[in-house]
Amino acid sequence: MNKIRVRLADWHKDNADIQRIRNAVFVAEQHVPPELEFDAEDPGAVHFLAMEGDYSIGTARLLPDGTIGRVSVLKDWRGLKVGDALMKAVINEAQKRNLKQQMLSAQVHATAFYERLGFKVISEEFLEAGIPHVDMVRDSSEIA
Repeated sequence: MNKIRVRLADWHKDNADIQRIRNAVFVAEQHVPPELEFDAEDPGAVHFLAMEGDYSIGTARLLPDGTIGRVSVLKDWRGLKVGDALMKAVINEAQKRNLKQQMLSAQVHATAFYERLGFKVISEEFLEAGIPHVDMVRDSSEIA
């Protein structure tokens, strides 16, 4: 296996890869309706692609207000720290943009993953696209 790297993506140029990953993870696996998966926030977001060689295996996005979302890794690459690499790149970019606080809505089963990265649960459980979620926040000024 090649070393996994994460790069900034261009919504227009890399759209096929971003859509392929998100469709596989959210639409096909988790049955999220496509009209909920792709929204008006995508064109203005900063997108990321996790790569193995020249093949895109994961994606995430960062909104201008510090909201992280659409974190997804193709099934065959899960458990290989791809999500960690993606999230570290997103957090690093948020900090470069002086976004002191990063927020996300996490699927409940993934809260421990985000807690390891410094996020804290700040809401009760709620349903989003029929999947249990919680809101989480990470304050860069509190983390050394």
